[in-house]
Parts: sequence; C-alpha cells; structure tokens
Amino acid sequence: MNPFDFIKIGFLDIFDIALVAILLYYIYKLVKGTVAINIFIGIALLFIMYKITFALGLKMFSGILGGLLGVGAVGLMIVFQQEIRKFLLMIGSTNYSNKRNLMKQLRFLKSEIHTDNDVDSIVRTCFKLGSTRTGALIVIERTNSLDFVKNSGDRMHAEVNMPILESVFFKNSPLHDGAIIIKDNYITSSRIVLPVSNKKIPKRFGLRHKAAIGITERTDALCLAVSEETGKVSYIKDGEFVLYKDENDLIEKIRLDLS
Repeated sequence: MNPFDFIKIGFLDIFDIALVAILLYYIYKLVKGTVAINIFIGIALLFIMYKITFALGLKMFSGILGGLLGVGAVGLMIVFQQEIRKFLLMIGSTNYSNKRNLMKQLRFLKSEIHTDNDVDSIVRTCFKLGSTRTGALIVIERTNSLDFVKNSGDRMHAEVNMPILESVFFKNSPLHDGAIIIKDNYITSSRIVLPVSNKKIPKRFGLRHKAAIGITERTDALCLAVSEETGKVSYIKDGEFVLYKDENDLIEKIRLDLS
C-alpha cells in the first residue's frame, strides 16, 4: 500500500495553488526593498510554524500561535496600510483591456530587462538640468493609472528625448512649473500638481521632493526630482529615496524597476 494514496491533487487544487502564488508574488512586489519585507517574512515563518505544530498535534503551542495570528490581523492592517492601499490600487487601476499591460502583469519570469521608456535620455537630461540648477519633477507611470492627477495639468503627447525634456523644463517655458508624467516613452501630461506627502524629510529637500514622495506613496509610479538649490538628482520609489552610485547606476536601477 502506498502511504501517499490519501494525497489526491485535482485541477481545483492546482488552481488554488496558482492563485496563492500570484497573491504572494504581488505582495512581494509591494514590500520588496522596504522595511515591510522583514515583517512579511516574520509573518510567513510564524504561519508556517503554526501549520507544522497544528499538524503534529501540539494543541497548546499551535493554539498560542493561532491566537497571535488572529489577534494580530488588525495590527497588520495598520502596519501594512500603505502596502494594502497600493495593492488595491494595482488591482483596481490596471488597464486589463490592454493586452500589452495584461501580459506585463502575468510575466513572472523575464530572460532580459526590457522597458518601453528611454531611461537613458530621461536620466541624462536630469543630470544636465542639475548642472544648471534647473528644477524638474518627472513621474514615470507604471501599472497604476495616474488619471486622477493628470486633470490638474495639460495633456500632451510628445515622444521622450533630451531636447524635448530640456525645452519643457527650460526656466522661461510655460510648461516647466509642476511635474510631467511619462508613459510608454511619451510625455502624456505637464504642469501636473501632485499630492504632497506629510512625511518629515530633511530641510534641504523642498516641496518638489514632498510631491515626489506623495505620488509614490499612493501609486507604484517612479519619480525623478532635480533640486534647484543643489542640482542633485533624487530618485524616489515607494515613498522613499533610493540611493545610487552614479548616473549609470541610476539608469540601471530604473530599468530594473520598470522591467
């Protein structure tokens, strides 16, 4: 008699496992690179310990772990408030009618880095603007729709390249005030007013950086902010500043985040 005869795996079981895998993948995408990843790993280990002790019949210990998991549900919602918000935004604002975007959502394994945006031109323009202390705020749209802020500015449809970006942020240009939004290598909006974050940041950063943090807290967009005071280029993702070594390192980081 085969000891594993009691294990029967059907189509619904495989489908169930696939759904859990997709859910865990999206959760990992949201918390990757943040302090929340450590909390997520701790919760996962606690849940695995609970299942093991329950299966072994350790009723008292498994009961304690189960109680911790149950009582901690409300606390987890508070701790992961930002991540839950972004997860719901990711589901609700993704354009699933667009086959191209849908394939991006389902593409778990990639053999090469690919992005539709001319990251090289975007980054090099930011550094060029920084050398002349010209302020700029660039938002790169990803999965979450940014239509809720696009209405605050002017609609555009200009392909991204260095001359276009420089002309938009030229100090005497009527378009330089506010942020621009880039999607699929096109500037789709300019003079955008972004939601400002309430997070405390060093005084050397101004309203432009708070706006970059604000939009990346609410969505999965990426932001590049050029300071008028220092000329420094800041890269903001998930409401946090991302450190980089040099211009080329920043280009690679953005390409990875867009892939």
